[in-house]
Amino acid sequence: MMKPELLAPAGDLSRCLTAIRYGADAVYIGGTRFSLRSRASNFTLDDIRSACAFAKEHGAAIHVTVNMIPHDEDLEGLEEYLRALQDAGVKAIIAASPSVMRCCRRCAPQLEVHCSTQMSVTSSEAVRFLRDSLGIHRVVLARECTMDQVRRITAESGIETEAFIHGGMCVNYSGRCTLSNRMTLRDANRGGCAQSCRWMYHLSDDAGEKEELFTMGSKDLCAFRSIYDLMEAGVSSLKIEGRMKTEYYIASVVSTYRRLIDETYAYGKCLPEERLAEYEKEFRRTMNRESWGGFLREEAGLSSLIYHDASDADVNHDFLGKVRSYDPEKGTMIMETRNYFERSEKAEILAPGEPVRQFAFESLRNENGEYLEASRHPMALLEVPVPFAVREDDFIRRAR
Repeated sequence: MMKPELLAPAGDLSRCLTAIRYGADAVYIGGTRFSLRSRASNFTLDDIRSACAFAKEHGAAIHVTVNMIPHDEDLEGLEEYLRALQDAGVKAIIAASPSVMRCCRRCAPQLEVHCSTQMSVTSSEAVRFLRDSLGIHRVVLARECTMDQVRRITAESGIETEAFIHGGMCVNYSGRCTLSNRMTLRDANRGGCAQSCRWMYHLSDDAGEKEELFTMGSKDLCAFRSIYDLMEAGVSSLKIEGRMKTEYYIASVVSTYRRLIDETYAYGKCLPEERLAEYEKEFRRTMNRESWGGFLREEAGLSSLIYHDASDADVNHDFLGKVRSYDPEKGTMIMETRNYFERSEKAEILAPGEPVRQFAFESLRNENGEYLEASRHPMALLEVPVPFAVREDDFIRRAR
């Protein structure tokens, strides 16, 4: 059994550094051009250079998405951009167009070429074709693949495979959707998806009477129960979705999968149910949407889609703030707040490479020296006693 790469998303430089600090072996990011997720805070070339330098210091790698489905007018400047990525120290690009793949092999041969999930690769024959004709180094498998298909493709394709394990799932086939194009004139495959599948729709009868309100969006993927199977199958990289997610989400999900992968590898077989149940509790603390195990564990159906009216009842409010500074002499930290909490509550510190530690809010003191019974305003700075050392940028969350 091999130990796979843990590949995390990042929408900006701060989130990229957080992903690496919390245990990602590699991070995939998007530049200001040629990438999907056009609304993410995408990276300038200077940002990419900084990310690569930080990754190198920590034994990690940077992958850059060049995964839009380009039209002729979109290809201008591609060669120069790929050379710049190579010079910056990027390890690989993730591409969805054969033209981009061929261009990269020709003009920036030091870059690995990874085939994006947008290409919907679901067979070993397709992988071999891409390998032999375009020289790709890795294929990101379609999220529609079953576990048996993942095993067979990985065994027969002759190159590395990568599989999604967590995050948003497209209700269409690997993102090949035109709902956004038709409803908003935003091209889903050139970075403009409006996520039309998650809108609320009225179902009407022939007379135009509205009968039901529904959505057709997929539940999010949470494949933690498939980690051992993916490792045993020889999958090279396990991928988390979410370049538009928050820094706290990145830290929480990456650190949890880091521990799960390391524990599974050391154990040498699937973890006992009681351990998986503990991981499930941890993952559910980061989720604002319903989840399922993906096609790796079951067929799509009613259990995999969200048909009902959306609700914010389950929106996660555990993220309480970040550490801005720590005074060891006073035993206090300056905390930058996010969500509402009361002084009577307990909290946890989420820090890179360390177990979660709990403490109680003994007092909350604002910048005016006033003592508070509750924190009601986001981005406020509070002085809080803490019984152990903490570091700048550690995360503070509600204890459960």
